[in-house]
Amino acid sequence: MIADIKKDAEHRMQKSIEALKDELRRLRTGRAHTSLLDHVTVEYYGSQVPISQTATVNVEDARTLVVQPWEKSMVTAIEKAILNSDLGLTPVTAGSVIRVPLPPMTEERRKELVRVVRHEGENARVAIRNVRRDALSHLKDLLKQKLVSEDDERRAQDEIQKLTDRYVAQVDALLKEKEAEIMEF
Repeated sequence: MIADIKKDAEHRMQKSIEALKDELRRLRTGRAHTSLLDHVTVEYYGSQVPISQTATVNVEDARTLVVQPWEKSMVTAIEKAILNSDLGLTPVTAGSVIRVPLPPMTEERRKELVRVVRHEGENARVAIRNVRRDALSHLKDLLKQKLVSEDDERRAQDEIQKLTDRYVAQVDALLKEKEAEIMEF
């Protein structure tokens, strides 16, 4: 029973880390990265699909993405989707190739992005602490039902706290890395 609670807590904490990584990937830094366009969708035969399902996205240089649609008819739709996205990017079309230059970021925008990163990190920490709270609550219930001894419950609490500390440290490391990437000129 205790092992199941710990396993479930660890699984849920790992999911929180994955969600944070996804959120951080979406934030635009000064460097071009193919995952930048992952959440941009384009209309393709009546349904909304990610750009990656209609075109090849590559990094040309540090500040330019290249999008090559698989069908020539998709060029204008993809260009419009990138333009209308929340990324603030202006695509440039040359025949069937779409180049997406990333403008250099201002100091103010960098600081704003750092605030967003810290907010996302705090959300991840809160999610991890909520998982810890749920696990400790389950342990208390087992103790009340006399299914585990007080010593076992206390040991399990310590292990769950160590698990929580480990995942919070992962969140901190991810945030530090992303902040450094954003502030890099």
